[in-house]
Amino acid sequence: MPKSTTAVLSVTLMAAATSVTLMAAATLTACGGGNERAANEITVWTEENLPDRMAVQQRIAADFTKKTGIKVNLVGVAEDQFSQIVTSAAAAGKLPDVIGALPLSSVRELEADDLLDTDTPAKVVDQLGRDSFSRRALDLDSSGGKLLAVPSDGWAQLVLYRKDLFDKAGLAPPDTYEALEAAARKLNTGGVAGITLAIAPKDSFTAQSFEHVALANGCQLVDASGNVTLDSPQCVKAFGFYAGLVKNYSVKGKQDVDSTRATYFSGKAAMVIWSSFILDELAGLRKDALPSCAQCKDDPGWLAKNTGVVTALKGPDGSAPAQYGEIVSWVVTRDAAKDPAAKFVAYAMNEGYERWIGMAPEGKFPTRKSYAAAWNKLPAGVDTKKPLAEVYPAAVLDALRAGPDSFARWGITQGQGKLVGATMGELPVPKALSQVVDGSLTPEQAAAQAKKDVETIKRGIRQ
Repeated sequence: MPKSTTAVLSVTLMAAATSVTLMAAATLTACGGGNERAANEITVWTEENLPDRMAVQQRIAADFTKKTGIKVNLVGVAEDQFSQIVTSAAAAGKLPDVIGALPLSSVRELEADDLLDTDTPAKVVDQLGRDSFSRRALDLDSSGGKLLAVPSDGWAQLVLYRKDLFDKAGLAPPDTYEALEAAARKLNTGGVAGITLAIAPKDSFTAQSFEHVALANGCQLVDASGNVTLDSPQCVKAFGFYAGLVKNYSVKGKQDVDSTRATYFSGKAAMVIWSSFILDELAGLRKDALPSCAQCKDDPGWLAKNTGVVTALKGPDGSAPAQYGEIVSWVVTRDAAKDPAAKFVAYAMNEGYERWIGMAPEGKFPTRKSYAAAWNKLPAGVDTKKPLAEVYPAAVLDALRAGPDSFARWGITQGQGKLVGATMGELPVPKALSQVVDGSLTPEQAAAQAKKDVETIKRGIRQ
């Protein structure tokens, strides 16, 4: 999400994540090995660790216990601490039974470390109905014909733009490199930036934003054999295009996840690339992140009404429009009490599913297609609650809901999820990108440097 975002992504949630030192200690105490665990008790970790979301999950767990008699020890862990905590737990023989809200890179990291039960997810999906799931989400969670996890939901990276300004200028929606740059150039005037883009080299949101743009041009992190390909012509063009937008049409300085949102919310940018987690804030449903444009003072929902949403973007070298998105999933660990773990995941994906995606519907697009109508009606927001269907046009919601069916990601389907996770920790691509903007590297040099840095990271990963 910007939760990891980044989920966005998670990025916002990462910034808000609480300390996990005490949580980790409590978890390692609670997660006894198979011989120590009661037959009717499981431990569940969740990266949805914000207090309001923990409360929802506690209620889901309590209802599950009431139905099955299986006790659930629910422990929240912060995404940026996950690798360290799971490594310690595995070494101590204290893995949890189930882990929820895991991003794709973390699922692949657990796969690489042989920490997953790769039989139970398929059993759960088949029990619930494989056809009820997004096929693309299942593909992203699969490896070598095995389903590694049960995909629970997803969030998307978006291009958001001022429809009123575009209409007045006679501009087409910014769904291609050409249209996006033309709009940024024309609207970069009168105290309004053409676009506000993340470029802070130490911000994972910059990496997510660039990957969205790079995928649109067919730029990939690795090829099918796992060779790093960041110096391809497609990637060189993506580096040049993104950096050019920043240098010529964006706000000066090292813009990041917070400043890009603030600039767009103030009405001082015609476009922004941000995750779908912005949608409730854009509609004025959160007091801690309210739109502040002049028109927004009288109508907090004005900016949402005047914002268009582009999901997939296409570059000149891309074979088709592409969109960065995150699928988060439930996993069952190798040492789990398999039957109660499977029952809990199935419950969370069925009886508890509306409450799960209802925690933040703007960033939890259902991977179970049968819940599309219910998702439309789920109230979004924090301080004010309102269904997204009351704010955004049906066509926008249809496109958002369809996101999990087409999300693209670097390295995941090539089996390089652990490398993806490591690059998001060290951020070699944002570093190189930032150097193009400050003029110390050309796009070709930046692509070559990013490739070299990623190859160094890859050599340091235990295979």
